[in-house]
Formats: sequence, C-alpha cells, structure tokens
Amino acid sequence: MKRKNIAVLGIALMTTFAFSSCSDSFLQELKNYDMTNSEAYNYYSGAKGRLDDIIYWSLPSANDTPNWKYGSSGLSDDHSKATEEYAGFSPFVDPEKPMKSLSGGLQEVPDYFNGTDNGNIQYMTWGRIRNINDAIAGIEGSTLSDKEKNELLGQAYFFRAWCYYLMVKWYGGVPIITEVQDPVETSVVPRSSTKACIDFICSDLDKAAEMLAPFTTNGGWNSENYGRVTSGTALALKGRVLILWASPLFNRANDKTRWETAYDVISKSIPVIESCGNALVAEGNGGNYAKNWANIFVTCDNNPEAIFFTKYNTIADGGAPDYSRNNTWENGIRPSNANGGGGKTPSSMIIDMFPMADGKRPATCNTYSLLEASEEGYDPNYPFMNRDQRFYRTFAFPGVRWTFNGDPRNTGNNNPYDGSTYELWNYVWYTSAEDRNNIESTKQYGSDNLLANAKGMYVRKRSDDKDINGSPLYEFEASSRGFKRSAAPYIEIRYAEVILNLAEAACNSGNLSVAVDQLKRIRSRVGYTADNNYGLQANLTSSEAACMSAILYERQIEFAYEGKRFDDLRRWMLFDGGAGHVEGAPTSWTLTGWGGNTCTYLGFTPLNGKRREIIEFRVKSDYKGGLGGKEWTIGGTNPDPLSGIARPTAINFSQAPNKVGPWLEALKTWYSTYLERNTKKGDSYDSNHIPLYMNFEPYYYFLGLGQKAQTVNTALEQNIGWQDYNKGGTNGTFDPLAE
Repeated sequence: MKRKNIAVLGIALMTTFAFSSCSDSFLQELKNYDMTNSEAYNYYSGAKGRLDDIIYWSLPSANDTPNWKYGSSGLSDDHSKATEEYAGFSPFVDPEKPMKSLSGGLQEVPDYFNGTDNGNIQYMTWGRIRNINDAIAGIEGSTLSDKEKNELLGQAYFFRAWCYYLMVKWYGGVPIITEVQDPVETSVVPRSSTKACIDFICSDLDKAAEMLAPFTTNGGWNSENYGRVTSGTALALKGRVLILWASPLFNRANDKTRWETAYDVISKSIPVIESCGNALVAEGNGGNYAKNWANIFVTCDNNPEAIFFTKYNTIADGGAPDYSRNNTWENGIRPSNANGGGGKTPSSMIIDMFPMADGKRPATCNTYSLLEASEEGYDPNYPFMNRDQRFYRTFAFPGVRWTFNGDPRNTGNNNPYDGSTYELWNYVWYTSAEDRNNIESTKQYGSDNLLANAKGMYVRKRSDDKDINGSPLYEFEASSRGFKRSAAPYIEIRYAEVILNLAEAACNSGNLSVAVDQLKRIRSRVGYTADNNYGLQANLTSSEAACMSAILYERQIEFAYEGKRFDDLRRWMLFDGGAGHVEGAPTSWTLTGWGGNTCTYLGFTPLNGKRREIIEFRVKSDYKGGLGGKEWTIGGTNPDPLSGIARPTAINFSQAPNKVGPWLEALKTWYSTYLERNTKKGDSYDSNHIPLYMNFEPYYYFLGLGQKAQTVNTALEQNIGWQDYNKGGTNGTFDPLAE
C-alpha cells in the first residue's frame, strides 16, 4: 500500500464522516487495511491503518452472541442463559443434550478456539493473531520513530493478550505463536501449559502498559483518540487475568501466593489506571435511586468508569457501510409498544435474589446462606418494594415510567404514549380459563397494545432513559427500526470491576479490611452510607468465606446483564462446587482448597438441580375472570379486562425518595386489588411435561476442542474429559492444570 493511496483514503474518510457519532475520530479510522505489505509500516499512516483494522476486528461487541471473537455482553445468549439472569436452557446447562467434542452428537461443544473458516483470516482466531504478529513485526522493523513505534506497538501487544485471554479462560494452555507463519504442515505448534500462557499474556500487557504510558498516563488519550486502549486498560486486564489464575478453576489447592500476586499487582495498578483518567463514577453520590450510577452506561465521551470499551455511532446502513456501527441493546430491551425490539425477560430467580433496601439478601432467598438476611420483609407479590436502588435501574415492571425521545404512535396502532410520557403497564390476561391455568401456555396478552408481545418483567439495565440522559445517544425512528441506531458504548471493563477485583484478591490474601473497604466504595454510589455500614454485615472483616460470598453477591448485582456472571460462576465452580469427577482426570484436579467444595465453603446453593422460571403479573380472576381478548383493532374495543380502571402514578425513579415512596405504596395497593403474581415456565419441560433442571457437567469447566479445530491442527492435544478425534475418540490427554 503506497502512501499516496493512504492519503486519498484519508480524504475520503474525512469527507464521508460528517455525521453525529459517539465514536468521533477513533472509530472513523477503523477501516479495512488488511491487505498491506512491509513498505506500509514505514509510514505512520500505513502502520496505523493496519493497526486500526486489527482493533476493529478485536474490540468487544454489544450486539453479538459469544463466539471465538466475543465474550458475552449480557444478551440472552448461551452464557447468560446458564446463569440466574435468564431462563431457558443453553447448551451449558441442558440436561437432555450433553455437549460432545465430536460432531454427530446431540450438542457439539462451541468452538471458541478456531473461529469461522470462510476464506477470510479475519474471521478466525488464529487469523487475528497472525495479523497482530504481522503488525508487531512490521512496526518493530520499520523506519518509524521510537515514539511512533511505541504508540502503535503498545496497542498491538494489548490486543494480542486480549485474543489469548479469550481462549485461555476456556481451554487452559493453547499454542503460543509470536511470529507470522506460513500455512504449511511444519508450522504446527503444540499447546503450551496454562501457566506459560498466563505468563505470556501478562508479559504482553506489561509491554503495552509501558509503551502506552507516555501517551495515556497524563489523563488519557486526547479527544481525537479517545476510545483507544491505555496503560490503565492493559493493567486492568492483567488484574482480571491474575484473578482468573488464582480462582478455584485453575487453583484447586488454593495456592495463596497467586492471590497475593494478584493483590500486589492490582494495588499497584490503580494509580496508573487513575492517571489515565479513570475513576469510580458517582462515588458517594448515586443520585435519586442510583440515577448517576445508571448514567454510566450512556455516557459516551469522557467517561471515567470506562476502561476498555467499544464505541458506536448512529450512522445508517447502506449509505456508508464501512462506518456504520450501531449498538442495538436499547432497541432489544424496549417493549414493542415503544417501537422497540420486544424486550428481554429476566428470570424470577434473579428478581428474588436482589438485595433489599438495607443491603441484605431477602429472607426468602437462601442462595448465599453465609450472608445475613434482611429484616425488611420481602413479599414476592410486590418485588419492587424496598429494594437495593440498582433494582429499579436493572428491571422494569407494570407501573414504571420509562421515557424516550420519540413517538411510536401512528394511525395504524393503538400505542397509548409518546416517548416523553411513556409508562409501562405490562400486566397480562388470558383468553380462556384453560390457558390461564396452564403454566406452559404462551397465550397471554398484555395491556396498552403489548398484546402477544408482552413480557412479564423487562430488563432495563443500560437503558438510555430520557429521565437519566437528556441527550439520548440513539436516533429513534417511528418505523420498525425503533432504537436500532444507538451510539451508546459497550463497556467490557469498567472501574468498578477493578475495585471488585482488588476486593477479591484482598479477601483471599488475608487483607479482609481492604476487601470490605472496596465493597463500601461500590455501595456508596447506590444509596448506602456509613450509617448502616453500607448494608454490610459486621463479620466480613473476620470471616474470609463470608467476605468472599459478599464479593460474589456484589459482583452479581453490580454487573447484572453485563455478561460477567457466567465467568464468575465458572471460575468459582458454583454449578456443583467442584465436587464432580471428570473421567481420566488426575488427582490434581480434585478441589482441595476451600474445604473441597466452593459452594459449601461460600454457603452458596449450587446451580445444578435448580430451575429458573418467569414472573408475570396477571389480572385477578375477580375482573372478568382475568380473561380478555387478543386483538385491539383501530376503533375497536380494548381487550384489557381492566380498561377503564384508573391507574396510580407511574413511578419516576429520577424523583426524590419522598415522592417515590408514596407512589410505590399506591402501586402496591393497586397490585393487591387488581393483579396477582403468576409463575410461567422458564426452563424446559421434557416430552411428558415434567420439569427439567439445570445440569452443568463437571467436564464443561474446561471446554474441549471441537472436531473442526482438531482436524485443522492434528498436533493439538485434546483436553482431559473430551473425546480426541485424532486418536479415535479416546479421552483427551492435555491437562490444563499441569504446569
């Protein structure tokens, strides 16, 4: 690629990108420079173009389900549906379809190792790594200045570490490749140990942090480059990697030196992270019902909470496809009568697990038995009463205000509200008594023209609520696109995770008071104060098990619907406590730390053997038998059995507590008169309509290589517990725990 061609393309970029965007200059340059040659690296523009193409293909995504390239972002994907957040079996917990590594079984193991083989190396795990290695070699061998080299190499080393982290967390050790290889048989590289891979990842992150320091540790990148990784990003990811390495998944004997190393590294990283412009947003000032906390997710530029994130824009498809990158989360969570995608349904399990307003678990929830139960009574018929303030920013239910910038009404629908007055009243009714009494029936219909698209409750987390953000990041269209063009960022690592990683490392290295101090900081921005010890029980500074249980509970609530829960459940082996046996595993796989069972140690009820159901609020039988119609044509009769009955004030959680309190009481009274909580089928039933229960097999903790990956590289050893295609289907021999 000649310099002249790069300059011409640069002019095209500047001309085309005269659009409103959250992404600014950084995303503009994430173009396809994949086809390049060594000469291009001698020009800053050419080397940077090559790097930006790599970044484009490596950034996390808010819109894609987990695969070789992306982790979970909180969608109702295979990872999140193996947690308390959503109901409905994913392959990880489906008791009827155990995953296998050879094709032809009921459920083949997902491939997070190889990627998509469609002739484009950008779609393959190892293709991305090849391109990064090419960029590193090209930049190092170029005639660029040392300053230019460090600026670009720091980012390249970070993304190589990121790619390896995404594999190592699933498989343990993988081949370490640091050079561009020719696609010949002699290029095959065997798997390295997990420890070698962890060391390699940390080494790359240390290089990234050092090289990027001159550019980012004086407040971060300038506005033109805001969104690029920083020294703080590298060290934050290193902290996550070391926490993973110290967790029971990889640390069966609870080697304390791993926790001590993590504690030391994370403690020392925090000043660097803060020097890059990061901080805990709204500490001590969460606003009314955690309003300021909720604003974190819709703050685009100059967001101190965001350490590693992907920027989006509102550019339409078609006109400039190279630059169109829209976040579809807002559209996905908005109800259909707001012209959204229909909404996402939380499970009843997580609804009933959220803390009460005093910071303690509901007394009816025994999942974390080492944590004190709340003295505030929890009535599941009114789950919105007296809850942790994050509850109201995480879920939506009948009777809440959920405003937006737009108007979904037209002459062809009966949608009742414009965006500035939108209220959610998603209670339901049935058309027959038979359906009403059938837990498996899907023939429920919702009020306010939701009808067959009604959800029992809605996920509200990360919403660009007009009452929170006066300058919405989406472009609303009254057509079917709704909120699809949103520039809200997706945050993969935020400052709160660094703080909770520090808490976890502190707890397990014997620094309990430091751990508790971090929990207090997190809770200080969602309404808790020193008056009640931030809702924390007194023994957390004396009981390591209770302290760790509190940290995991806090992570579950703080990061709900951000794609983090499955990783926490897996690395702490909370599906069975680590008690299950994997065929062919050596004795080193036996969990000897934490008393031999992490669930017992933490007082955590294992997820295996549990079911997740769905909540709905339906019209009581007192009102027309709780029955109504299923259609509402223009000019026709409203099918709602409660039509004509006055509703209380919809709750605006951005108002002061002295207003919201009476509104909640009035809503509770209205519920008690007209509605009742009903359980609907969440997880599957078998063919005889008998309930099935979650089952995460012990050998799932380390995934096996799929048949495709094994055929591509015949030298790859299969993980213990999985069938090895290259050895006639015998048990794998690679030990992810061997050093």
